[in-house]
Amino acid sequence: MTPLTTLKTVDLEEERLKRLNALGHFLDNAIRIPGVGYRVGYDALIGLVPGVGDLIGFGLSMYIVLSAARYRLPVSTVLRMMLNVGLETLFGTVPLLGDLFDAAYKSNARNLDLLRAHLVARAQLGARPSDRGFYAGLIVAVGCLLALAGLLLFSLTRALQALLAP
Repeated sequence: MTPLTTLKTVDLEEERLKRLNALGHFLDNAIRIPGVGYRVGYDALIGLVPGVGDLIGFGLSMYIVLSAARYRLPVSTVLRMMLNVGLETLFGTVPLLGDLFDAAYKSNARNLDLLRAHLVARAQLGARPSDRGFYAGLIVAVGCLLALAGLLLFSLTRALQALLAP
């Protein structure tokens, strides 16, 4: 690889990062609310369109995640990003309250913060932030979901037995 090729690669990465930051700003912080000083993005406004709005927001957010993954992020970081998008999409489907959640949670800004943290850590001699806490939390969350699913299945079984018993 020649120095010129390296320079072009760096320029392309910087340009891609600028575009991702601009898209994240557009989706999460583009509109300043007068008098309050709080910023919201077009993601919350797009989400007001029933059905299609949340799908469009999900697509734009996943574009950021997939573009960020091109920076060779650790799997745990990509999973965190997908969790952020998933939470915002899931709660965003609730009419009006979900849009307020979108405006407050700002998954795209969180995901870009994760990307920037990775790039800073990579620049510092290849150091990576620890992923143990994330994996521990993921295991606990999956365990809780499995327990909840088991409890739900048990309750449904008992209810069906009560209904079908003579």
